[in-house]
Parts: sequence; structure tokens; C-alpha cells
Amino acid sequence: MSAAATRGLDVRGMGVLSLGHVCADLCQGAVPALLPTLIARDGLSLGAATALVSIASIGSSVVQPIFGIWSDRISVPLLAPLGVLLGALGLGAVGLAHSYLALALALAVSGLGVALFHPEGARMAGIVAGGQARGMSYFALGGNVGFALGPALVLLVVGVGGLSASPFLALPGLLVAALMAVEVRRLAGRLPRPAGRRAASELPPAQWGPFSRLAGAAVARTVVFFALQAFIPIYLIDHFGRSHAVASVALIAVLAAGAIGTLVGGRLADRIGRRRIIVAAGVALTALLLVLPHAGVTGFVGVAVLIGFAADGPFAITVVVGQQYLPGRGGLASGVTLGLAIGIGGLLAAAVGAFADATSVHTALLVLPAFSLAAVGCALSLPRDDAVRQRPRRLEREPEPEPLAS
Repeated sequence: MSAAATRGLDVRGMGVLSLGHVCADLCQGAVPALLPTLIARDGLSLGAATALVSIASIGSSVVQPIFGIWSDRISVPLLAPLGVLLGALGLGAVGLAHSYLALALALAVSGLGVALFHPEGARMAGIVAGGQARGMSYFALGGNVGFALGPALVLLVVGVGGLSASPFLALPGLLVAALMAVEVRRLAGRLPRPAGRRAASELPPAQWGPFSRLAGAAVARTVVFFALQAFIPIYLIDHFGRSHAVASVALIAVLAAGAIGTLVGGRLADRIGRRRIIVAAGVALTALLLVLPHAGVTGFVGVAVLIGFAADGPFAITVVVGQQYLPGRGGLASGVTLGLAIGIGGLLAAAVGAFADATSVHTALLVLPAFSLAAVGCALSLPRDDAVRQRPRRLEREPEPEPLAS
């Protein structure tokens, strides 16, 4: 771990970066909430509307590793506020776009802005967190809050002023981007030289095997979390006969539990070990998923809330451990754990949704523990925390061989 990463938590820097994460993920959370109004205005089919969500999601997740590699090679901290700026401008332009092509372009710009923010923002967050999972949990919490605020902001702005008021959706992002542009200049002095400007012997060796298995665990947990976001309201309405309001409140409670789990998981990881928390959360998640389809309505909601807590508990830890496995490549590590893994998990969750259409939601719920078990298996194969910490010391005696030219 670099010297810059051991100076302790920079509260001011983490606060600003977390606000940036709020605004970046707000752009993602707002898109589904805009669809009913866009369908009513433009007469979009469900397929065309779903494609718009896919455009925003692919742009904001799958391309993140590319921006992560770029971030590691050149390290331009201003990429983070630029990403928030583009995300906000693209979202604000949605209501002004009166053709499907213009809508797709606006959402693609917004998604690319979100993708641009995450690798550089998470790389800096890992440094200002002082290498602590607790510190990174604040950054991760910003994403949870942003997703929740997206639909609320759409309701406030578009619900009152119509789609013509959509430029006001960009206002929070514009303000925070300006604040970040000032703050990242101060933080630039804490950032180590990027990997592209450092000799190979200066960098500890990357642990690609453990990193791949860590990403696999993140994908499996994401499948569970995204699938349940769709299944919980449907199951409460169709299976238990509850109202839409009850279903919405239950989903909000699950998402809130996930946010709390992110904070608690980060704190516990610094005290008792990161690998232990990832494994324990996976075991708990598997047990809860096994119980969920067989619970009554009250038990179903209670178990679902606990699932939200367990599923998101390792979120911040995964980002920190990923950066630890790939020293000097924090942007790439963050782009995979925050972007690509979540994007792949979302696609697999859609496949589970198609399976539920072909069978039933109850049958799909019975399948979900298999994904959680896969996450546990990946987590158990990770090296112990003390073994990871010892690798940089060995490097001082045995420099890393020169890498192949890219």
C-alpha cells in the first residue's frame, strides 16, 4: 500500500467524492422513473423504452474498465467532476429530446459520464479513505443514496413541471461537479504517480486470480440483489395480495437496509477482516434466500430486509480489496467491481427474470440461492487478509519482471 494511502481518512475529501457518487448514481436511478412520462409523450413501446434503459446501463457500467485503465495510466483527477457534469447534462437533456435518436444520445452521454466518474472517483476515494473499508463505505453509501434520490427528484421536477422542466434535473450534478473540480485540485497532492508513469519494479505484483474470483462473487451477489428488486413487489402483490403501496414500502425498506449494510460491513471489515465479512455475508445471504420462498407475508418482508443488508454488506469491501489485489491499478479495479461486475450481474438478473416469466416468481426465488452459493465459493477461495498484506514486502527483495508491452 502506498504511503499516500496510509495517512488516515480525509473527511472533507471523502465527503465531496461521496456527493459526486450521489449525483452520478442519481442519473442512473432517474432513468426508469422517466419512462412512464416518455412513453405517454412519445408513444414508445415497452421494448423501445426498455432499450433506453439498456443504453444508459451499458454506457454506465460495461465501459467502466476502459476508463479505469485510462485513469491508471494518466491519472487526471478532473475526470471525476467531468463525469458528474456529463451525467447531469445528459439527464437534463432528456426532456428536450423530441426524437428517439435524440433520447438515446442524451442517455448515452449521461451513461458515459457516470462511467467516467466511477473509476477515477473510486480510485481517489480509496486513497483518501486511508486504505480503510470503513472510509470506502461512505463513498459506496453515496451510490445507494443517489439511486434512491433519482426517482424522488424525477417526481419532484417532472411530476410538477413536466418533461420541459427536465433541465432542472441537472442542477444538483452541475453544482457538485463545480465543488469537486475545486476539491480534486487539493487532493491531487495526495495521489501517487499513476501506473503508466512508474517503473514496473515500483509496483507490487497484481493478483489477477484472486481479483477475478472477487469479481465473480460481486457478479453473483448483484444477480440476487437486482432480481429481488423486481421480484419483491411482484410477489407481495400477486402471491400475498398486498397493495402497490405496501410493495413499494417493502422495496424501499430493502434498499435502505442495503445502505446500512454497506456502512456496517465496512466498519466490521476493518476490525475482524475483509475476507471474513465477505464470506460471512455470503453464507447469511444463502441461508436467508433459502427461507424467503417459504415465509408468510410478514416473514417475507422481514427476511427480504435482512437479505438487502447481507447482499450489500460486502459492497465497499469488494472495492477496497479489489484495489488491494491490483496495486497501482485502482481505476481498473474500481471499473470492474463498480461497473463491469454490476453490468454483468444486471444482465444475468434479466435472464432470471425471463426464467420467472416462463415458470413463476416462486420458482425463480428457489433458484437464487445457487448464485449466492457461487459467491460464497469465490469468497472462500480468496487469500487471507494477512497473506495479501505481506506481498508488497516480498516485492522489495524480488522486483516484478517487466510486463509485456500493451
